[in-house]
Amino acid sequence: MKLNLTKPLAIFDLETTGLDLVKDRIIQISYIKVWPDGKEERGNELVNPGKFIDPMVTKLTGISNEDVKDKPTFKQLAQQLADTFTGCDFAGFNSNHFDIPLLAEEFLRAGVDFDFSKCRMIDAMNIFRKMEQRNLAAAYKFYCGRKMEEDFEAHRADQDTEATYRVLMGELDKYAPGANEEPEKVLQNDMQFLHDFSKMNNNVDFAGRIVWGEVKGRDGQPLLDEQGNPKLIEVFNFGKHKGIPVADVLRIDPGYYNWILQGDFTYNTKQVLTRIRLREAKMNG
Repeated sequence: MKLNLTKPLAIFDLETTGLDLVKDRIIQISYIKVWPDGKEERGNELVNPGKFIDPMVTKLTGISNEDVKDKPTFKQLAQQLADTFTGCDFAGFNSNHFDIPLLAEEFLRAGVDFDFSKCRMIDAMNIFRKMEQRNLAAAYKFYCGRKMEEDFEAHRADQDTEATYRVLMGELDKYAPGANEEPEKVLQNDMQFLHDFSKMNNNVDFAGRIVWGEVKGRDGQPLLDEQGNPKLIEVFNFGKHKGIPVADVLRIDPGYYNWILQGDFTYNTKQVLTRIRLREAKMNG
């Protein structure tokens, strides 16, 4: 099945020094950029993380400190990658939870303000969890009819990217309209539909420190927009102001903003909070 694209789709995967969005770094990034006409471009880069790669990570990925010592840093690659990804939607496996947030952090650390809010994000793992409840290896066997170890080397970003691409195509084939007897198991070959279907949370920032909450009236009932959907507003999802609209906190406790900016929060969280603060200042100025 050919992907039904209105703009390029970047299927990508990362290998990293660990799973901490603040402290860990990328050691490999691989992508397949697919254009609406079906043209494909592949990229694969080992990255010098500027920090020690733990032996357990090397055992898992096969990437050692020696492998990356002469490779470019992410900062050296950032603008080139941003140019490649500009105008793209994104797809990956567990990408909404980890790969996209970490990539956003790396861009911000490199001084590149890549705006992911303009991108649709399709997470093949979230689709798989909703449909079958398995991992990438099981997804590959289920949708592609082969064992991953027969076709790929495990825990390498370029290999996992290729597998994810095939899984996504297999998902669209299996759940195409008319291909499945279960009416609730239908996927549209449309990136907006897949973006909405892949979404598993209501986060405003990637780390989930700020989330979307319903705007309620004086009677405690949700206010509706012109389409009859609940109106949404950004609210804090942690700490002493949990559940309170961000705009209200910025007004009644302005020092909270500086506390977050100086604290051990992701750059993306600080960026999102700053954008809300600037928006509110403009509206009330």
